[in-house]
Amino acid sequence: MKTKKYFYSKITFLLIGLLLTNLACEREISDDAVEALFPSTADIFIDSPIGMGTDFYLPFIGEPSNPIGSKLNAWSIDKTISYLGTASMRFDVPNSDDPEGNYAGAAFIIDGAGRNLTSYNALTFWAKASQGAIIGEIGFGEDETVVLRKNISVSTGWNKYIIPIPDASKLLQEKGMFRYSTGGIDGFGFTFWIDELKFEKIDTFSDETSFIQGGEIQDGIGFTGQKLEISNLGLKVSLENGQEVSVNASPHYFTFLSSNPTVASVNLTEVTLDTSGQSTITATLAGKSAEGALNVTSVDLAPIPAVSAANVISVFSDTYVNSPVDYYNGYWAPFQTTQGQNDIDVDGNNIIKYTELNFVGIEFKDAKTIDASSMTHFHIDIYLENPIESGNFLTIKLQDIGSDNTFGGFDPSGEIRLTSSSTPSLLNGGWISVDVPFSRFSGLSRRANLAQIVFISDATVKSIFVDNIYFYN
Repeated sequence: MKTKKYFYSKITFLLIGLLLTNLACEREISDDAVEALFPSTADIFIDSPIGMGTDFYLPFIGEPSNPIGSKLNAWSIDKTISYLGTASMRFDVPNSDDPEGNYAGAAFIIDGAGRNLTSYNALTFWAKASQGAIIGEIGFGEDETVVLRKNISVSTGWNKYIIPIPDASKLLQEKGMFRYSTGGIDGFGFTFWIDELKFEKIDTFSDETSFIQGGEIQDGIGFTGQKLEISNLGLKVSLENGQEVSVNASPHYFTFLSSNPTVASVNLTEVTLDTSGQSTITATLAGKSAEGALNVTSVDLAPIPAVSAANVISVFSDTYVNSPVDYYNGYWAPFQTTQGQNDIDVDGNNIIKYTELNFVGIEFKDAKTIDASSMTHFHIDIYLENPIESGNFLTIKLQDIGSDNTFGGFDPSGEIRLTSSSTPSLLNGGWISVDVPFSRFSGLSRRANLAQIVFISDATVKSIFVDNIYFYN
């Protein structure tokens, strides 16, 4: 055919004309086929499942935190109770000790082609329960399109419930029609019913507002190479009756922006801190700005220690082999409020973050006390997350417990206090490298059986990062 095309120009033009005609027809057929494959059916359950196929009920299976999983037969069709018509969906929530499943939860996924839901803005249904109850979560979607309304209060009478769709333009071929998950009340099961489950176009929504970070502007510090997560994303709307409804939504509904991409690059909700500096992460949904933001300050990691390992006894550092430690936070009840221990990992570089700091201790009594008799100095790197105010201080205390390996008696201890005017001094915007001789720890008369390092701020300094804690000569 190609050979003939070159020699016969009339035939060539005829073939080109036929080809263009066929392409135009194929385009029209293709568009029609898409409409046929992905219907815009709104109804999901009206007396029976509609257009769902034969194998659409998929109970949530067990996972490491809850290996039992949901009860497989929690869902059924009840032909004796309904809001309208002749039947409703019945959900029997099990007791928490039910060996067949300690909660009820599943996704209703179309067994076949999905639906085009772009003309709707809400999932609606009527529901009631055998007693006043809170249903953990109800929503729709699959994988990248999940939307959930949480902690839904249900009474013994029928009421209508609405779950707004954040951006229906994303639902061109949706298969996830419905999903739910809930446990019992104080460990005891109950029953609830849902009827007239469908998608709708509701014109009475007002004050539609999307949000990230729960709608708050939050400040945070991270370290170069660290990955942070944007969380608490969703949409809230006001219904015609004045009720405000809020849903959590998949990040795929949003577009995320970084004010300084060289400092912080963003991929969906994952923020990677690439260099030191500042950046603000914001988002839009369907072209409109979302409430909330993350203002992040990216800082370099603590300086890498240069002291030879032969002259170091390390408590916490990735540069050296650390001595055994019982814990980095004893959570000493009832007076300690400090949270956190060894909880940040930046590509293998571990950092401790202490928050709500009043006092906290690193202890190595049971693991093995440390004999620092041959050492001359103590080192620690500290970064303050909060601005320094007048009267702020951070005390570092070293505790020796003697050869009897027991706290109490006349065990010696010594401490240093860091303030904005001490040497070294507390400061913002950079790491504080504390290198002090043991002679600065007044009262520490011996150090052959060191068992604790304690940080005390009396809540004046509320949040710190620490790294590279060691004794050296």
